[in-house]
Amino acid sequence: MHEMSLALAVVEQVADAARARGIGAVRRVVLRVGELAGVVPDALAFCFELACEGTVLAGAELATEWLAGRARCRACGHDWATGLPPQLACPACDSADTVLLSGRELEIGSVHWAEPEAATAATAAIEEE
Repeated sequence: MHEMSLALAVVEQVADAARARGIGAVRRVVLRVGELAGVVPDALAFCFELACEGTVLAGAELATEWLAGRARCRACGHDWATGLPPQLACPACDSADTVLLSGRELEIGSVHWAEPEAATAATAAIEEE
């Protein structure tokens, strides 16, 4: 189950950021996940909860922002939602010369710190990185 390794990586990155900023607890983590990233939502939520135990993220909420897969045809310029299973050939001209625009994302969108006075400074610091 790769969701556990994903959850552990997210917890490690957020815990490192919290530690570097002197933050004692995390309230919420928002992940941006593309529909083509191969992530099982329930498995990720379960693994995230387990990975958070004993860390500054213990009890933190995981919010997931799902991003649709989109592709563009290099031959005719048509854009479309790929759907699942993904349609990667152009539906307008049937060309296979396409590029995936979105849907494979897997990133930390935002972190909400538990200490309000630290949240503003920490959020500003993350945005500067």
